[in-house]
Amino acid sequence: MSDGIFIGLGAPEKDGGIPQNLNLRRANRHGLIAGATGTGKTVTLQGVAESFSALGVPVFVADVKGDLSGISMAGSPTAKNADKLVERAREIGIENYSYADNPAIFWDLYGEQGHPIRTTVSEMGPLLLARLMGLNETQEGVLSIAFKYADEEGLLLLDLADLQSMLAYCADNADSLSSRYGNVTKASVGAIQRQLLQLESQGGAHFFGEPALDIHDFLKVDDKGRGYVNILAADKLMQSPKLYATFLLWLLSELFETLPEVGDPDKPVLVFFFDEAHLLFDDVPPALEDKIEQVVRLIRSKGVGVYFVTQNPIDIPEAVAGQLGNRVQHALRAFTPRDQRAIKAAAETFRINPDLNVETAITELKVGEALVSLLQEDGSPGIVQRTLIAPPRSRLGPVDAKERAIIQSISPCTGKYDTAVNRESAQEILAARGQAAAAAAEAAKAKEEADKAAAAQAKVEAKQREQELKEQARREAAAAREAAKPGAFDKAVQSATRSAASSVGRQVANELGRAVFGGSSRRSSSGIAGRLVRGILGGLFK
Repeated sequence: MSDGIFIGLGAPEKDGGIPQNLNLRRANRHGLIAGATGTGKTVTLQGVAESFSALGVPVFVADVKGDLSGISMAGSPTAKNADKLVERAREIGIENYSYADNPAIFWDLYGEQGHPIRTTVSEMGPLLLARLMGLNETQEGVLSIAFKYADEEGLLLLDLADLQSMLAYCADNADSLSSRYGNVTKASVGAIQRQLLQLESQGGAHFFGEPALDIHDFLKVDDKGRGYVNILAADKLMQSPKLYATFLLWLLSELFETLPEVGDPDKPVLVFFFDEAHLLFDDVPPALEDKIEQVVRLIRSKGVGVYFVTQNPIDIPEAVAGQLGNRVQHALRAFTPRDQRAIKAAAETFRINPDLNVETAITELKVGEALVSLLQEDGSPGIVQRTLIAPPRSRLGPVDAKERAIIQSISPCTGKYDTAVNRESAQEILAARGQAAAAAAEAAKAKEEADKAAAAQAKVEAKQREQELKEQARREAAAAREAAKPGAFDKAVQSATRSAASSVGRQVANELGRAVFGGSSRRSSSGIAGRLVRGILGGLFK
């Protein structure tokens, strides 16, 4: 196995030139490829990536412009500028220059130009999601509470629908969550939900879900021992720069958390090329910048080399730039004060070459030429050299749709990620809980209404019973009174008896009167007394 990757020939004007070789044992110490538009950064990236692949090192590259897909196909002598590539190879002493392809796997967050790449909301975590949605500290705190509660309750947050359901639950139960975790307001939850809708509109929903990416699928080699070049179709993704940057940072974090410690291996486990790297650091909060620095600093011990590709070297924060040991600096243009500061900053990062004015050389470099400083065997940076960059052996230009389909059909990951899976998670569980709660509330309401109806019916029935009892009592009293009255025969007998008694009484009274008071000659004088006696006797016989 070769000890390094031939980057190009430095200082050709002296002693036949100095080969610039990237030491494989130091390739995990990260690197930078910088330069203005049109100076050859992408071609340099392609040449370095295919060299890693040829040496059995898997590679991940973000294809921002769409032309890096050509790394999967061999170059052609009939291609545009093929003669210039051959001439460059001859000029820098490549005797066995020939065209070659590289094993490749196409990936695409949208699933259109490659295998879909997905992760779960839980794996992304609240910090990166907050960065992705541009949340402030208060909103980020509420989002963290939602994650905390979901974790404690065993609610899987797999896709954005799960997160929306979780946020809706937090809004409905803000008071109870506030007393348990800290302040949760419906206003903050609403702000997060609005940002989440924006993320969905940018295509974020394609990124979250299952089956989630297995990082080990980025570490494959083919049957010839060549490392697969994992090519992310990023031309559409670049329209959502925050999603692009957050995805790549998540990918680095996953590699860091998943891969074992290996120290400084003989060759990297994976080399990661981060094109348009400035997007990672645009408007980044301090906490996230610290995380980026930590991941870049520590991931080298996992055998992963990270190479930032950007137009201007000052796009990379100093704390991160200090970790980039291997540097390829293409031309910069001094049109603005910022450009001049970038030139000065770039010049100061190189180990001084007494025979080279770096600041002047940066502005004079031709296309395909660069200032190169690579780590040596002992880990120290090499002296910067003005270098002619080696030409790639693969195609300079994109593959067409038919070629992409063929490569995709023989991918070792075919069928693994192409169909989304939606298993039971927070959305379904919370919906089931809501339905159960609604059913219980409906049942309680129905029972309450039934109890009220039963009570009302009982009251009506009691009143009816009371009325019936009153009516029955009235009827019984009337019947008793009626029964107490004499019948017609009894009345006739009573009447006859009274009549007879009255007649007998009068007769007895008369007789008695006559006996007491004498005959008729004395009636007149004894009339009052006679009537009195007759009345008394008559009354006795009634």
